[in-house]
Amino acid sequence: MAAKSVIFRHYERALAQWPVDALRPQISFQNVMRGRIEKQLGPASDKKTSYDSSKESKDTLVTPLKPYDEKAEMEQVNALYSLLENRYAKQVRRNLLNVTMLAEFFKYPLSERTMKPLSKPTYYEDFIKELEEAPKRSWLERYIHSWKGFIRWQ
Repeated sequence: MAAKSVIFRHYERALAQWPVDALRPQISFQNVMRGRIEKQLGPASDKKTSYDSSKESKDTLVTPLKPYDEKAEMEQVNALYSLLENRYAKQVRRNLLNVTMLAEFFKYPLSERTMKPLSKPTYYEDFIKELEEAPKRSWLERYIHSWKGFIRWQ
């Protein structure tokens, strides 16, 4: 039981540092993960299955929980921390300093034609700009912007 509380604290610490999605703040990765963690590590997690007691679905079986595996949970926590700390991007940067790794990393480089298509050379730049502007729009601006996609002025 002590191992569960340690793992639970690790999850909580990592989720407290997780950034909020600027495009969809109402859909929170933290809330989804907390629900999963409480279901798996909470006090009622010792039961293998449970039944829904509502009238309309009298004997409906709720999804059974997997048996608790401390090693697997620690691997999940480690993966969460590595994503949070961006370990893999840092590792790639370190490996780029190594000349032998450089050739392997650029085995399939993106060409200028890929990044600037002939049909719309500023596509990716416009896309990044749109992602940065979208969270700052009011509801009216979002509504007007959505209608701009339906109406073509040219």
